[in-house]
Amino acid sequence: MDSSISRARGLTLSCARRRTLCCSSASSGDSSKFTVGTLDCPAVRSVEEWESQGAYHELLGHRIFVLDQPAVRERGAPLLVLHGFPSCSFDWRHVLDAFAAEQRVVLLDVLGYGLSAKPDQAYSLFEQADIVEALARELHIDEVVLVTHDMGDSVGGELLARSLDTTLPFAVSRRVLANGSVYMDLAQLSGGQQFLLGLPDECLPEPDAPTGELFKAGLGATFGAGTPASAEELDAQWELCVRNGGNRLMPRLIRYIEERHRHEPRWTGAIESHPAPLTIVWGDADPIAVWPMAERLHQRRPDSTLVRLEAIGHYPMIETPNEFALGALAGVSS
Repeated sequence: MDSSISRARGLTLSCARRRTLCCSSASSGDSSKFTVGTLDCPAVRSVEEWESQGAYHELLGHRIFVLDQPAVRERGAPLLVLHGFPSCSFDWRHVLDAFAAEQRVVLLDVLGYGLSAKPDQAYSLFEQADIVEALARELHIDEVVLVTHDMGDSVGGELLARSLDTTLPFAVSRRVLANGSVYMDLAQLSGGQQFLLGLPDECLPEPDAPTGELFKAGLGATFGAGTPASAEELDAQWELCVRNGGNRLMPRLIRYIEERHRHEPRWTGAIESHPAPLTIVWGDADPIAVWPMAERLHQRRPDSTLVRLEAIGHYPMIETPNEFALGALAGVSS
């Protein structure tokens, strides 16, 4: 096997042993050891099962988790799928099989998120786009269907801008865009996001880092009232966040919002103007990336297809995976 790729393996520790390890790590004060067992077993098992499907790639000096799912029946360009803040590729697990029915699917946890490396550094969506480019080169991908959500919409915006500049090493043939703050003047940032933005761009000491209770309350508040996140979902999301001390980095990771403001003409401009056909799939009960954003994008790109998921919140691929997949794949295959 290529030395730059190591296969991800699930751990076989008992639930009791996982909790013991976690307690030992917590008492040691070494957040880098916070890698397993911070929560109840169902959530840990879900994360381990997801990890076991992927592999780790060394990209631009960082260990990046990648899941490269082959198609059942190959037809068309691969789907390149980008996640948002503060979660990771795990968000897409419920739609992976539907996506992979006829097309290869490539997902990754971008730097600082999920199962990927979480260095204490300044974070930039330009670097995240560089990592996506490096992955495409390593996988010998020369054309993609770009599927994005939340912060991933902005990473996608930079990739599209590079495409328009003719510097992107792969073609974007179609696009699917889900709930994300593509128009910052309409964004309704949560109290938690505003609090993090008010902190210095620094890694927090462990005692000051966001707790699981706060994280899960904030994430859960973005789901639709009729499609709430399950306890296991929230536990698994926290398990992924806290891996390798990721909760300590949240004041650094949230800076993408400031970057989003600064580069809105470039990123939103590319989202609006890139010639690849665009399908917008949007939960209309999103309290942050509100429905008028989807309407504005559709108005500015009248040849786009707009799929409205009624009473669905910020995570349509989790809240209503079947309907989300149908809407997304209709745009991919049309």
